[in-house]
Amino acid sequence: MISKQVLLPAVALLFAGLLGSCTKNQDFVTTSAALKTGSPDALRIQPKMAGVNLGMAGNFAILSKTGITNVYKSTVTGDIGSSPITGAAILLTCAEVAGTIYTVNAAGPLPCRVTNASRLTTAVSDMQTAYTDAAGRSKPDFLNLGAGNIGGKTLTPGLYKWSTALIIPTNITISGSSTDIWIFQVAGTLTMSSDVRITLQGGALAKNIYWQTAGSVTLGTTSHFEGIILGQTGINMQTGATINGRMMAQTAVTLQKNTVTKP
Repeated sequence: MISKQVLLPAVALLFAGLLGSCTKNQDFVTTSAALKTGSPDALRIQPKMAGVNLGMAGNFAILSKTGITNVYKSTVTGDIGSSPITGAAILLTCAEVAGTIYTVNAAGPLPCRVTNASRLTTAVSDMQTAYTDAAGRSKPDFLNLGAGNIGGKTLTPGLYKWSTALIIPTNITISGSSTDIWIFQVAGTLTMSSDVRITLQGGALAKNIYWQTAGSVTLGTTSHFEGIILGQTGINMQTGATINGRMMAQTAVTLQKNTVTKP
């Protein structure tokens, strides 16, 4: 029978060898729960979770199906568009958008709007595919964290799932590296309170953070949000709210003197 004194060093050597064999082009993570408990599963190595492919939709800061309303003056950095609704449903002015305003017909903000129905059709289709992908990810690392209230928490990389609504009543931190991925699945609404901020830490990037929400999204007055919102319904920004990310709504996006910056 092999003693623990012999077995443990051998296991440690095997683990070091496995890690050393990983190439620079491979991203691997260990099972955190196993490491915490000290179980043999700590030796199991898993591929790092992949991000969500946005396709053509990834070229947009704001993309919707039923329009973009606005209370002047908002500031948007990145392309915007809406389809299949007429371009007249985009209420931003040319001066508010540092990017291209795409419409499906010869309507919408003048003189800057560009009519490109086929581009918008593809982008909206890709947006819906991305939503389905994010919603379909299984085996969450965190289930119903905080019973739907994540105020004050620091969120590490992984797949999060809530079976009801999600609220962010106080500041939160998203912490991880520039290659880490976060996917948040929300079965209900997502509501962020006024003056609340999401802060990125450790090199985390907004382009790697996905908020898949079945219900409406509301970002409170002067709040700051990070990440890509994939909404099955509406996305509503209240007065002075800002976002470093993308807003992709299968209904409408509502702006009120907001700042939107595509990461």
